[in-house]
Amino acid sequence: MLTTLFIAFLLATLAVRLWLATRQVRHVLAHRSAVPEEFAERISLTSHQRAADYTAARVRLAIFETIFDAVVLVALTLLGGLQWLDSVVSGLSSHELLRQVLLMVVLGVMLGVIGMPFSIYRQFGLEAKFGFNRMTPRLFVTDTIKGILVATIIGLPLLTAVLWLMAEAGSLWWLWAWALWSTFNILALLIYPTWIAPLFNKFTPLTDENLASSINGLAQRCGFALKGLFVMDGSKRSAHGNAYFTGFGRTRRIVFFDTLLARLTTDEIIAVLAHELGHFKHHHVIKRMVMSFAGALFFLAVLGWLAQQSWFYTDLGVTPRLNGRNDAMALILFFMVIPVFTFALTPLFSWLSRKDEFQADHFASTQSAPEQLVSALVKLYDDNASTLTPDPVHSAFYDSHPPAAIRIRHLQTV
Repeated sequence: MLTTLFIAFLLATLAVRLWLATRQVRHVLAHRSAVPEEFAERISLTSHQRAADYTAARVRLAIFETIFDAVVLVALTLLGGLQWLDSVVSGLSSHELLRQVLLMVVLGVMLGVIGMPFSIYRQFGLEAKFGFNRMTPRLFVTDTIKGILVATIIGLPLLTAVLWLMAEAGSLWWLWAWALWSTFNILALLIYPTWIAPLFNKFTPLTDENLASSINGLAQRCGFALKGLFVMDGSKRSAHGNAYFTGFGRTRRIVFFDTLLARLTTDEIIAVLAHELGHFKHHHVIKRMVMSFAGALFFLAVLGWLAQQSWFYTDLGVTPRLNGRNDAMALILFFMVIPVFTFALTPLFSWLSRKDEFQADHFASTQSAPEQLVSALVKLYDDNASTLTPDPVHSAFYDSHPPAAIRIRHLQTV
């Protein structure tokens, strides 16, 4: 029964994703020849066409990746790939916990290797073609090695602890695993700004005293305590610009890409930050954390039940061990197939995210001039080659932010 459901959901998901992708490409290219009227005075035809071509190229790459990932998923499950891998890893260690850790590590390495060509092409092919890539091959390799080391130092103990809980904590292991996962995520928010992020980028205090004074004034008006204002050397990897809040509690800080500071005026930066503070004032971050934790609890409870059902393994191409633990295989199967069954929820979460963005925009309009946020957004759309004419159906399904025209029209009527 599960095999039939899995195939049906996988085919339906694949069909919908490809349908939406082809709609997006056709719609964007069909509107390539003219800048939308509301942007005609701010964005050139050349920039508009570049954004259309960039969007189409990214979607076409995503189409290929979608098909490739589906083939890999079927190969690993129904065609016996995981069963074969488990038999290979079994010869590496007779220790039960170590064997299961090795299974997940080897699978992770294997998936990372087969996915590497896409990462390389995206960075040095697609991004370079449109003038965004500034990363050198050496930096790419260095980042990859650092990422592996961080994942090993932080992720491996967490994975080992979860597998130990599955074996030793009884039928409610999933509740203990959820508590561990939640604690880990909160700690990660605390240590990321000061311990992890600096491994990949250089952060220097903001030296523009006028801008810093304006930002601190905005933060005080909004009741937002800041640990500091920093500039990140994002330009060494990409020409894309951004700014973000990071940290939690007393470790909260604002980080600017150096590319963003070079493009926006002080008033525009304040407007962008006012939008981000709108998320804080409306408790969007906390709400999303609660939803994430609640979702994790639900799915871990489901996994706790499925892991005890032999058909869960056999219907997905794996023969469960009768004289050994199947915990790692249960984790692998569950987290590989669950996206197939939850894909239909994507437009709901996209809608909720867009709703939050409208709220944050409205708050920003009370703390700064709406036209300054509009001006900043137009510059960011232009600099990042974001399409101004997305397909409405594709946008409604996927986009976490409202389409440019709708968002700016909303700001102009506030």
